[in-house]
Amino acid sequence: MTALAHEGDRDAHDMPGLDEVLWWAWQAMELPEGYRAEIVEGFIEVSPTGRRRHSVLANRLRRALDVHLAGSGHAAFQDVNVLHGHKVFIPDVLVAPEDLEEIPGPDGLGVDACGVALVAEVVSPGHDDRTRDLVRKRRAYARAGIPVYVIVDDHDGRGSVTVLSSPVPGEAVYTTEIRVAYGTDAAVPEGPAKGFVITEAVTGP
Repeated sequence: MTALAHEGDRDAHDMPGLDEVLWWAWQAMELPEGYRAEIVEGFIEVSPTGRRRHSVLANRLRRALDVHLAGSGHAAFQDVNVLHGHKVFIPDVLVAPEDLEEIPGPDGLGVDACGVALVAEVVSPGHDDRTRDLVRKRRAYARAGIPVYVIVDDHDGRGSVTVLSSPVPGEAVYTTEIRVAYGTDAAVPEGPAKGFVITEAVTGP
């Protein structure tokens, strides 16, 4: 009886945790074109790529960031997996070293969050999409210690830009928040994109 109990305990101890199972499942997924999968707060979240307006805003932001970052050794990227342990995020835009090979990442699957200076999300209109970007990803990015999180939200009144900084990973919160309506400039306070201002050139029609 004792031997069987010990064997059961060993088997239970050797079983992979939820994070590992999700990680393996994510790597094995084959999604149809136009969809992407992330691992956020214990779930694999599958979502379609953005609508036209979403793509326009994300591209404007990336291009403007690239101009600001010229000569800094950093650049803006899209469609890059950001890894934090067994979590996977795909921000609409991120800022990282121009040579992404400088950032560690398992098996070339993406870049580790430790090398990412800024992430940005363009919020989609659906309730689940908004909750993901405004709540779950806000906590996840803070937990990963990403210094700056920019949120461009077409659907907050007439539109708003939020710049979050000073993360406390252990509490999964950002301690500094600036939120302005479209038409009011919002500046990045730190990192390689410090001083970059999000203007109507990005958020306008």
